[in-house]
Amino acid sequence: MNEEAQHTGARVHRTPVLIVGGSLVGLSTSVFLGRLGVEHTLVERHAGTSIHPRGRGNNVRTMELFRVAGVEPAIHRAAATLAGNHGILQTPTLVGDAGEWLFRQIDPGGGLARFSPSGWCLCSQNDLEPVLLEHARRLGGDLRFATEMMSFDAGPDGVTAVVKSRETGEHTTVHADYLVAADGPRSPVREQLGIGQSGPGDLFHNVSVTFRSRRLAEVVGERRFIVCYLTNPEADGALLPVDNVENWVFHAPWHPEHGESLEEFTDERCVDHIRRAVGVADLDVEITGRAPWHAAQRVARSYRSGRVFLAGDSAHEMSPTGAFGSNTGIQDAHNLAWKLAAVLGGWAGEGLLETYDAERRPVAEATSARAAARSAEHSHPGFAPPPGAGAGGPQRGILNVALGYRYPQGAVVGTEPAAPVVPEGLVLTGEPGSRAPHMWLRHHGERISTLDLYEKSLVLLSGAGEPGGWHEAAVRLAARTPAPLVSYRVGTGPEAELVPEEGADWAQCHGTEHGGAVLVRPDGFVAWRSAGPVDDAESTLRHVLTAVTALT
Repeated sequence: MNEEAQHTGARVHRTPVLIVGGSLVGLSTSVFLGRLGVEHTLVERHAGTSIHPRGRGNNVRTMELFRVAGVEPAIHRAAATLAGNHGILQTPTLVGDAGEWLFRQIDPGGGLARFSPSGWCLCSQNDLEPVLLEHARRLGGDLRFATEMMSFDAGPDGVTAVVKSRETGEHTTVHADYLVAADGPRSPVREQLGIGQSGPGDLFHNVSVTFRSRRLAEVVGERRFIVCYLTNPEADGALLPVDNVENWVFHAPWHPEHGESLEEFTDERCVDHIRRAVGVADLDVEITGRAPWHAAQRVARSYRSGRVFLAGDSAHEMSPTGAFGSNTGIQDAHNLAWKLAAVLGGWAGEGLLETYDAERRPVAEATSARAAARSAEHSHPGFAPPPGAGAGGPQRGILNVALGYRYPQGAVVGTEPAAPVVPEGLVLTGEPGSRAPHMWLRHHGERISTLDLYEKSLVLLSGAGEPGGWHEAAVRLAARTPAPLVSYRVGTGPEAELVPEEGADWAQCHGTEHGGAVLVRPDGFVAWRSAGPVDDAESTLRHVLTAVTALT
């Protein structure tokens, strides 16, 4: 239970988890912890959520997580304005029909529905963060904006931090079991811990300019793009719609490495640059704001130091092309949340928290490399890729990166440790370490996805009426183990709790045979599977649970 008291003239606050940073990753951490009943406190130095339209691409895996967390419908409502925007256009000018579509549809033909109950969603950070904030507070999160962490000390038994209200100047001492640092790419927490970074470093720099223009909608016409790369060598940049009517964002190349200052981006310069890039000399342009941003490729050398964890940009920086950065950060938060909940809940050992780094850091390394390659393929304005990176090169798919990545090592049993983190193709057939397969089922008459089953417990799936005794073994273990374990029998018989839709074969979908079983973690990743029956199901399951939860 949280408690506050007066202590030596300063307020004292106790919380199991302290989250530092209240942007997308910090707020997502709050939502995921709140869903799992973990009390926590979030501090964010800014007075409110983001006001700048950026970070708009939410990939299918992120939307699956928000679906299970109950946030997906609200996000779609917030994203309604850009729901009809698809594809990426590359053109020297918006006048006429010049240029080419790098791709027209995110999901051409609707093939993604075979793999997921969710889809990609275009929701800018300034629209998404208020949705997450509302849900986080509704779930009981203690969220303190305009509050800055001044210092922290991490010991073997917990973290003591001093935070300051930027409105009142009042200081509070916070005692937490764990600290999650979602405090951005120049993370003070990471710096204090002395955690280094690997990777090439800075890739390129842009200035993001927000502006109004009513005539631009006429020039764009029916081309409802996500982003348009304008390639006039004298005025290149990236144009993004905010409402398809009068509000827009333009990313202009910025070269501080050549001595160019941010102050040089005056209103007059920005207006002239946008007009030349679009190809309309007298276009109405009203500059409403500007903000610098830096594309980089860096990954922290460790995601954990004792009771402190890095998540999001504090752990990794990526080129924005492909929208990998924020998505990877949100998925960091989800991976960490269930593990913190398990350890704080007493059903997993501290060793489970070691798997956060083992699982998420290799994903960031592979994903950041793919993001940089994507920028080269799209010839992102301001990016001069190194020789051999292939600007304008072949367009490679990203679904295997966004959805098909896997954990060869971590809280998994039966994986191949040397296997690649990102496979060449999209393989979601129930292999341990991969995201569990999606298939539609009936549960008490309600149509659900298998993915809807995974959030607050370990889940065992086995075939109804099949040999092996998996269900009975799981029921016995669930009564004796601290770990929440739920068992479902899948089939059409009277004992089946889950009924596949007609023509669907759950065993084939999950890579098992008659009498097999699959154990899925709370984050929807396959922890272990047995292709068929074994001699002693209960002993086998007990061994697997011990290995996954690190509880001796």
